[in-house]
Amino acid sequence: MDWKEDVKEMVYQGRIKVPYTWTVGEVGSRFFIELRDNKKIWGDKCPRCGTVFVPPRKVCSKCYSNIGEWVEVGTKGTLLTFTVVRYKNDLQPRDAPFAYGIIKLDGADTGLLHLLGEVDLEQIKIGMQVEAVFEEDRKGEILDIKYFRPLKEA
Repeated sequence: MDWKEDVKEMVYQGRIKVPYTWTVGEVGSRFFIELRDNKKIWGDKCPRCGTVFVPPRKVCSKCYSNIGEWVEVGTKGTLLTFTVVRYKNDLQPRDAPFAYGIIKLDGADTGLLHLLGEVDLEQIKIGMQVEAVFEEDRKGEILDIKYFRPLKEA
């Protein structure tokens, strides 16, 4: 007799939260330390193809070269695309409605996904210029950048 014949199917419906700790490695650590200690955003530049990645990475995703040259990029950039979140979820960093955007920082070749703030959600436009707003109490994480806000027109 197979032991599985006497086993009754059990279904658990609910949410299981599992706390865990992970490391961002040497590249991520330097990126987050610069945010925390200096309010500076750094990327790294591929020695072969010249692509500047933000956030930085250890290996180029275009030509697979090892990356090692650190480059400070600006805290200002261009909004490449965005989405407005209009539903509530416990895992979101803030209450809805709010917006996420992909920002190409000055000096970078790739986009950084982050929150948009100090903006009318109906007035967000692709191509708008934005700048980083940093938290006063920084902890060494991506939310040390509180959000990106539209640059005020001169």
